[in-house]
Amino acid sequence: MKTFNLHLVSDSTGETVSSVARAALAHFDDVEPEEFSWTLVRTTSQMERIIEAIREKPGAVIYTLVDNKLRDMLKMECARRGLPCIAILATVVSELSTFLGLETHASPGKQHELNEDYFTRVDAISYALAHDDGQAHWDLDDADIILVGPSRTSKSPTCVYLAYKGYKAANVPFVLGCPLPPSLETLKKPLIVGLSISPERLQQIRKTRLQSLKHEEDTNYVDMESMEQEIAESRKLFNQNRWPIIDVTRRSVEETAATIVQYLKKHQDKMHGANE
Repeated sequence: MKTFNLHLVSDSTGETVSSVARAALAHFDDVEPEEFSWTLVRTTSQMERIIEAIREKPGAVIYTLVDNKLRDMLKMECARRGLPCIAILATVVSELSTFLGLETHASPGKQHELNEDYFTRVDAISYALAHDDGQAHWDLDDADIILVGPSRTSKSPTCVYLAYKGYKAANVPFVLGCPLPPSLETLKKPLIVGLSISPERLQQIRKTRLQSLKHEEDTNYVDMESMEQEIAESRKLFNQNRWPIIDVTRRSVEETAATIVQYLKKHQDKMHGANE
């Protein structure tokens, strides 16, 4: 395992630089970075402290900085020490500027300003939390997406991720012997998606969950035969209702959400066509 220091520097929340770093590191096997995250960097005194930290723990630097002075300070220090100093948005912004024939007038954190999109996301997150795990199931008409699936199929984290993207997402658990809310059969606007998983993976996840709660494992919750029946019955129900099914066995939350958004676009196009 190769270890190295990785400094992530941003004049905003650090979300962009962190996401890009994770995506880039996914292309390498057997690497383990020690990450140092520096966010909301907007003054020379802050940059001086970061530079001192880089001297003590030299490593690769990835940054998003709007201020030219702060950028130059960081780049000069990295150049002196022969360290890579990577501006993740520079090429994209430059290419767009050339294509549009416009100069850039960026300001730190502008992508996080309190605009309509921001409040849409806040509203969607509130909705996801209020409609988690079958809560308020009588009030699902306003949802964009409803996820149905057995326990521990990543319904909640997927809903929160979708909410962060601005989609109102609710989730309803499938439990053997317990009927789903009857309203699901009459809803038209929301896209309803069934989540499935392999019994082996589900057992692994559930056992880990029980261990974290210090519960005994001798229960139907982790019994292989019971889980096989649970998954089979849930898939049967999904097929009966013609809901799209996503197998989350080897999917990350982000991959599941991306697939759901693709289904949602098709669903909305179909609904729009039916209303014309």
